Amino acid sequence: MSEKVVILSDSTSDLSQELIDKYDIKIIPLKVGLGEQQYIDGVNVDPEMIYAHYEKTGELPKTAAVNILEFADALRQYTADGSSALIFTIGSQMSSTFNNACLAAEDFENVYVIDTQNLSTGGGLLILAAAEMAEKGMSAADIAKECELLVPRVDASFVIDDLEFLYKGGRCSALAALGANALKLKPCIAVRGGKMGATKKYRGRFGDVLKKYVADQIGDASDIVTDHVFVTHAGCDESIYMACYEQVKAYGVFKEVHLTRAGCTISSHCGRNTLGVLFIRKNDIK
Repeated sequence: MSEKVVILSDSTSDLSQELIDKYDIKIIPLKVGLGEQQYIDGVNVDPEMIYAHYEKTGELPKTAAVNILEFADALRQYTADGSSALIFTIGSQMSSTFNNACLAAEDFENVYVIDTQNLSTGGGLLILAAAEMAEKGMSAADIAKECELLVPRVDASFVIDDLEFLYKGGRCSALAALGANALKLKPCIAVRGGKMGATKKYRGRFGDVLKKYVADQIGDASDIVTDHVFVTHAGCDESIYMACYEQVKAYGVFKEVHLTRAGCTISSHCGRNTLGVLFIRKNDIK
């Protein structure tokens, strides 16, 4: 009889409730502070509350990592029946969540912590891969090893319409923000080696830019693992994200095209009108 493997993730993986339910993923939420009030990501706060707070006060939200005690409580609950566990976290260079998970895991047997070196559905892709391995009866140890090999193959990027949130959050200079906005530039932010950085700059209307971005991102799809692809957005109009979703589907090569809304943590850093197409490549990304 194969071991039972439980898969846990912090709330930054931005998986839809449908996928969480389908693969029985256990979500451990981060905290989100709006002014003096602290909320639980995805439980009693959503991205629209974040945007409304910013528009009213000009104050960005503050996010807080899952702490050691919260991870330990979750592990105690989900491994009490002898199950093994895998924990997936936002990249260790972006949050202390990974380190906290590792410290909590030290008191348990057969618990493996995966540093996704990514964010949003970049981590979500690894979670789906792990869940499907578990369904095939693989052990937690073997799944962890396979996921570590997949980490450098995750292609995660986003195009941002406006740099206001990134600038206010200290992630780009005033000069860069001013120049981009004046020239109507839309930067593509990619995650490489656990860090975010601009890779391309598009110019034009957001909807037109996204059409070019999707084509650039997918190319001829020859180097893409076609099991899952995510179209993930933060506060885009329905016409915008549906056009991108249909463009990706029209390639006809992806088994599943998932449309998801970015959660509070990602929305806190990028603001409205951000969209990415994310998938796993067959080879490591240079």
